[in-house]
Amino acid sequence: MLGLYVSVPIACFRKGLAREYLETEPIPPPATCYGFLLSLVGETQRQRHIGVSVCPVLINRPEQSVVLRTVWRCKDRNYWVDPNGKCHVVPPTKKTRDAFKKWVRSQGWPEPEFVIGSGSGTNARPDFQQLLSPVELILWLDSASESNDAPTLEARVADALDRHRRASVHRFGGLSLGESTHLVDEVSLLSDRLRERFKERSGLAFLRADRGRLTLPVWVDHVGSAGTRYVIGDLIEVSSVLEPPPAPQMARIDPDAVQE
Repeated sequence: MLGLYVSVPIACFRKGLAREYLETEPIPPPATCYGFLLSLVGETQRQRHIGVSVCPVLINRPEQSVVLRTVWRCKDRNYWVDPNGKCHVVPPTKKTRDAFKKWVRSQGWPEPEFVIGSGSGTNARPDFQQLLSPVELILWLDSASESNDAPTLEARVADALDRHRRASVHRFGGLSLGESTHLVDEVSLLSDRLRERFKERSGLAFLRADRGRLTLPVWVDHVGSAGTRYVIGDLIEVSSVLEPPPAPQMARIDPDAVQE
């Protein structure tokens, strides 16, 4: 089992059913932790490390705030690119559409086929969002139950954070925990320095429980939600954040299993 220290200045672990008011979970869900680890090692195939178990442990008490921000939606087909490559955003009212189509025909162009323009026109709107700042975690990772061949995610993460081996890792983009704008400030293995720093620190660990009060995703279906899978658990206070959690109580990343 591998332990990592992760710090993020600002984060939002958006609740899956949040709409107009974007609430945050108190701790990153297992699916979010898994995506973060895949990004860390440069893995683009989500299925690559099925079966790995994760356990986030919150080691500070983040302040909660609310901001007003522009949120992208994917609802209205209001976007069209003309034969000259120019983009048009057309409001989805019948009167506007008819007038626009009449203008297109006057140009001698084919009938426009509108597509969903993310963040364009009616697909962008202001909404309130909860933020946590800052967030400090100990993230535990266990590859004992991975279903694919080696190297395991645990081994790849260790390589990515080893200064002698990390040059072999090919990754791209900013490293974030949750939304792409919430960039990670620090991620490192639990060194002697960090163990000395956190030796008397308690924290809140997300552990599986039959009658848990918190339901978090372990696998997210990004097209609709029918394929999203959840795990039931509780935030349990642990006296030492440096003690690995019980492996059977860690959330297992599995798109097919129902975990209780």
